[in-house]
Amino acid sequence: MIELTERDEKQLKEKGISKESMQSHINTFKEGIPFVQLKNAAVIGNGILKFTSSEEKELITFYDSKSKDLDILKFVPASGAASRMFKALFNFLDVYNPKKETLDAYLKRTNDKDIRIFSEGLERLPFYKKVMARLPKNFASQGEKVFHFVSELLNDNALNYGFYPKGLLPFHNYGDVAATPFEEHLKEGALYAGSKGKAKLHFTVSEQHEEMFKKEFAESGPRVSEVTGIKYEVDYSFQKSSTDTLAVDMNNNPFRNEDGTVLFRPGGHGALIQNLNDQDADVIFIKNIDNVAVMEDAKAVADSKKVLAGVLLKVQEKAFSYAAELDKDEVSDNKITEIKTFLMERLNVRFSNDFDSKSKSDKLNILKSKINRPIRICGMVKNEGEPGGGPFWITNAKGEVSLQIIESAQIDMENEQQANIMKNSTHFNPVDLVCGVRNYKGEKFDLLKFVDDKQGFITSKTKDGKELKALELPGLWNGAMAFWNTIFVEVPLVTFNPVKSVVDLLKESHQA
Repeated sequence: MIELTERDEKQLKEKGISKESMQSHINTFKEGIPFVQLKNAAVIGNGILKFTSSEEKELITFYDSKSKDLDILKFVPASGAASRMFKALFNFLDVYNPKKETLDAYLKRTNDKDIRIFSEGLERLPFYKKVMARLPKNFASQGEKVFHFVSELLNDNALNYGFYPKGLLPFHNYGDVAATPFEEHLKEGALYAGSKGKAKLHFTVSEQHEEMFKKEFAESGPRVSEVTGIKYEVDYSFQKSSTDTLAVDMNNNPFRNEDGTVLFRPGGHGALIQNLNDQDADVIFIKNIDNVAVMEDAKAVADSKKVLAGVLLKVQEKAFSYAAELDKDEVSDNKITEIKTFLMERLNVRFSNDFDSKSKSDKLNILKSKINRPIRICGMVKNEGEPGGGPFWITNAKGEVSLQIIESAQIDMENEQQANIMKNSTHFNPVDLVCGVRNYKGEKFDLLKFVDDKQGFITSKTKDGKELKALELPGLWNGAMAFWNTIFVEVPLVTFNPVKSVVDLLKESHQA
C-alpha cells in the first residue's frame, strides 16, 4: 500500500479522494490499460438502425404523444474553455508583425491555412461588428487590420475571448443579436425537450464561469422565452474534485509539485458520469455545448432528436413489461426464449454460448441482469473524416461482446486486423444521446455501477520540465456507459455542427 505523509492525507481529505482510490490509480499505471478488442465495425444492418421517412414520422408522433406526461431533461457538457478554439490565432499573435511583413508574405511563408480562411472570412464572423466597433476606422494594410482584430479579440485587457467558456461566445449572427451556443441550446430545448410549457436544462460548467453563465441566462432567457412560449429551468454543476486523477512519475510514484504536494489532474469528460448520476428524469438528452445549428436547421435537428427519443420510449415500454414479468419469477420456458430474443434483436445484447444449457433460475438471473440496465440511444452520422469515436462491436476481457463507442486512442493501430476494422467503420459518434436512466418501477439506476474502469486512457505529459503520466477516466459516452444497453441510429449530418476551431464558424452551417 502507498505510504502517505500527514500533508498528503490532508490533501486527499480536502479533495474527497480516498487512499484506496489513489492506490487504484497507481495500480492502473503499473498494469497499464489494454487496448480494446474490436470484433467488427457497427454498420447499417449490423449494429446501426436506419429508418425510412415514414418510420421516422411514426417515431416522432409517438414521442410527441408521450412527451407531455414525461419528466424531460437536456444535459449539456459545457465546461470547455475557448482557448483551444483560438489556438491558431494565439500562435498568429506570437509570430506575426504587421510592421515587418505583409499578410500575403506571411501566408506564403507559413502556409497558415487557418489564418488564410480567417482573414478572408473576417466580415462573416459573428463578432465582427463588436470587435470593429472597438478598433480605429482605418488600417495601413490588411495584415495590420487582421493583427489588431485578433489582438482585440484575445488580449486579456480587451475582449479576452480566450478566457471565455466556449458556450458563451457569439456563434450565430442574426442581425440584432449574436447568439451564443447557450442561447441556441435554450431554443433547441423548446423544440424537443419541453413538457407542459417548461424545459429543464442542466449545464456542467467550470466553477470560475458559473456567474458568466447565470448572467447570460438573465439576458437571453427572457428573450428566448418570449419567442418560444417556454419557461426555462436552468441549473449548473461542476466537475467534482473527487474525480480528479493522480499523476505519477515515470517510476509510477505519485508526481509531486515543487511545493511537495501530490499532483492531481481533472479526469476528463468521463468524470461527468457523476454529474449525470445526480440528475433524474424519464428522458435525458445529451449534447455537447459547441454542437448547435442555426435556427433554419433547428426543426431538422429537433425531429432527429425526437426519432431517437421515440426509439427509446418504444423499446423501454417492452423492456419494462418483460422486467416486471421476470420479477414475478413465474416465467415459462417460451417466455424466457421470447425475452432473450427481444434483448438480442432490440437491445443488441449478446449471450454466452452456454446460456441455453443453464438451469432455469440461472437463466432468469442472467435475463434480469441484462434487462435492468440504463438504455442509451446514440445518433451516428456518416463518416466524413471528422475526429471522434466510432461505433463498434467489441469483445471485453471476459469474452463478452457488446456495442460500444470507441476512440481511436483505444485501438491498437499497429495490429493490422484491428486497424482494418477501424478503417471499415462507416459512421462516427457526434455525441448525440437520448438516455433512459430509470427502471420499470420508476427508480433511478445508480449509473456508477455500469462503468467499465478498464476503458480509461494513460497519456504522457510534462510539468515543471519533468515527464509524468496522466490518467483520463473512461469517457462519458465511452467506458462510463459501457454496461448500458445500447442502440445506434443513423442521424442526418445536419445534426452535427461542432466548432473545434474559430474558422468552423465560417462554415455554411453556422451562417444564419
